Amino acid sequence: MDQTPTSLFDAYEQDFKHLISSISDKLEGNGRNQVGEQRKAALRKVEIELDEADDIVSQLEVEIQGIPQSVKQPYAARLKQAKADLTKYKKLSKEQHSQAARSDLLSSYNRAGASNSDDPYGENSDRTRLLAGTETLNDGSRRIAESTSLALETENHGADILRTLRGQREQIENSRNMLNSADTHIDRASGTLKGMIRQMHKQRFILSGIGVFFVVLVLTILYFKLFRR
Repeated sequence: MDQTPTSLFDAYEQDFKHLISSISDKLEGNGRNQVGEQRKAALRKVEIELDEADDIVSQLEVEIQGIPQSVKQPYAARLKQAKADLTKYKKLSKEQHSQAARSDLLSSYNRAGASNSDDPYGENSDRTRLLAGTETLNDGSRRIAESTSLALETENHGADILRTLRGQREQIENSRNMLNSADTHIDRASGTLKGMIRQMHKQRFILSGIGVFFVVLVLTILYFKLFRR
């Protein structure tokens, strides 16, 4: 597995581009031709994908902090572009949600049809059409509120995950620093032990030489005393 400082940034960026491509297709490509419930389902899917893309951008902001300054500038530009793309499609999604709500309102109005009855409270009266339109608008507002609530919950959950990841990253960095310090102390202790062993061998050699010298000296003295009288 690639462990370079930019590998995670590259991986998250690829995931982001995949999501943006899917969102673009639904908002600007083939998905734009959908109508009715299919269009509503596509827009709900866009909201989910936008939340996921938002989480990835937050993760990119975390990862860029660990990239060395010597190569950081192009990655900062890529992060800026990702933020711009996310903002663009959030705005476009909001606009198309509003268009869908207006389409539902007009559709309800067309289904109701023009009233030919003299009864002001008839089934197809202006009052009925107005109530139907108000109900559709309220339904659209509820859906937008639910989407906003879901987005806020997802954002808070993502922030908690990022805080946890940041804490774990700091723990890993502290552990790595401790291991590096321990390696340094071990190297120093190993050097000291090697020096002590060399000194011990040196002292043993000297003591052996002194012992030999005294043995030769004693033998010489005995020789002169016993055989040179």
